[in-house]
Amino acid sequence: MIVLPTAVRETILERAREGDPDEICGVLGGEYEPDGESRVRSQYPAENVAATPRTRYEIDPEDQLAIFDRLEDRGEEIVGFYHSHPRGPPRPSATDAAQAAWPDRSYVIVSLEPFEVGSWRWQADGTDGEFERERVVVD
Repeated sequence: MIVLPTAVRETILERAREGDPDEICGVLGGEYEPDGESRVRSQYPAENVAATPRTRYEIDPEDQLAIFDRLEDRGEEIVGFYHSHPRGPPRPSATDAAQAAWPDRSYVIVSLEPFEVGSWRWQADGTDGEFERERVVVD
């Protein structure tokens, strides 16, 4: 389960609307529990540097490291990541699964059409893995 504060949810939704038709992305910080409830405290927006930002997202590695440093400075852990699907379903695509690299972390996806917020945890076993849907609690 992931607990997402209303203010963070609204900020991500606004970014998704403003970024349309491109996908937006960022990092979620807070309290991470690998087998239980993770609590988001903040979101860290990142520029989508994918070659095809309308259908893919990619966080610049240097930007990602800077965000990780900010998280650490604030005493937060990496809860997971978020991105939008402006015209797609709020579930991970095959590309999302192929690029997932953080086992047990949450991947929050915002769909604008239809409007929905979903979250999945990446469950990896060696080089293979799959997304498992997790409950989103808005707090």
